[in-house]
Amino acid sequence: MATSKFRIKTSNDWNTIFYRFKHSNKFDIECSTGIQIPNKRWSNSKQEVLQTNDINFKEINLKLKDLDSKIRKDFEDAKLKSETINTNWLKTKINVFFNRETNNDTINSSIFLTNYIVSFIEESKTKKTRNNTPVKPRTIQHYNTTLNKIIAFEEHIGSRVKLTDITISFHTKFLEFLENKQKLNPNTIGGYIDDIKLFCNNADKKDIQISKEFKLSEFYTPSNKTKDVYLKEDEINSIFSSNFEQDYLDNARDWLIIGLRTGFRISDFLKLTKKNLIHGFIEKQTIKTDFPVIIPIHNQVKYILEKRNGDFPRRISDQKFNDYIKIICKEVGISEIVEGAKIVEIEIKENGKKKKIHRKQFGKFPKHELVTSHICRRSFATNLYGKIDTLTIMKITGHQTEAQFLSYIKITPREYAEKLKAYWKNASTIMSE
Repeated sequence: MATSKFRIKTSNDWNTIFYRFKHSNKFDIECSTGIQIPNKRWSNSKQEVLQTNDINFKEINLKLKDLDSKIRKDFEDAKLKSETINTNWLKTKINVFFNRETNNDTINSSIFLTNYIVSFIEESKTKKTRNNTPVKPRTIQHYNTTLNKIIAFEEHIGSRVKLTDITISFHTKFLEFLENKQKLNPNTIGGYIDDIKLFCNNADKKDIQISKEFKLSEFYTPSNKTKDVYLKEDEINSIFSSNFEQDYLDNARDWLIIGLRTGFRISDFLKLTKKNLIHGFIEKQTIKTDFPVIIPIHNQVKYILEKRNGDFPRRISDQKFNDYIKIICKEVGISEIVEGAKIVEIEIKENGKKKKIHRKQFGKFPKHELVTSHICRRSFATNLYGKIDTLTIMKITGHQTEAQFLSYIKITPREYAEKLKAYWKNASTIMSE
């Protein structure tokens, strides 16, 4: 029968408690528990720490009893599995009990949040979704970004985050770090919280020991109502009909009109070529959703193609496109003061050093300052809403549900009221005839 005993091997001011595990002549192994106590505060006969004000002796004594029970249980399980019982086995069991890092990646991923995320990401690279398609690289990239934010948080608090630490308290501190130190907006933070919930749910399904508090309503996903702008039909027509002396603005304007009249993302419309022109339609396998979209050529796009002898405008980078369309909208006079958010450079202190970062700033700005490439897809959907059936628009934009689509379009309450006013006016005209 196996026997066990805790003991102190030194008589220094502070001494480490060791755990000795022995079974007749089969093995006699001993490892440090990593727990230190003041000198002369250990009772060998009672196998416990004596009363002292220097440490929480009661908690330590409970931990030692639990450790002994856990190792004995694991030993009985090990006998059934014919595991080798040696110093490494005991050291690993002690580290796992105290949630400490080990030399075993599998064990570490069942203890620490970052280790688990690393293993989750590796699995995701070969895993299939419910639709039997690979996990998209952009999704995996977001997992990695979340991992980096947690690593930064660990550096901030000076300790590793364990799966058992994912509590409401962690949620509060992590949100505070991302908002006050990283200067992130609620929607961005919400994306990281959603990832953490996903990781935790996955670990929970694998019966890995984890705090269940991530399931509580208090472990919420922050969000705020976005104030994204869109270009109305008259603004788009003004952009189309304006002349720009500078070739780079004329080229960017043509790309902007193409984006506004196709509803494609910038990653798709800036890559359009003659090969995408098929029998009066533009056909494109979209990059993000890998979904084929076919859309008729708008008259303004047709004019641009004819102007360029059947070719699309000269290829430019995403960054230059975003820079140039702000200038274009400003020159056209799209300067109404509206609510929204734009990327600004701010200065923060990190480890005592000043650092410049770019973050979204919410407020009221001239509309041209808020124009980015995403305005193309949003304007396309918003301007067509109510003119053709919603399902048709959704097939082009790629929205899966009508709820998602309706939250995406940016028609204001006043614009809805104006639509109703115009409808009633038209109805009155018909009745009076």
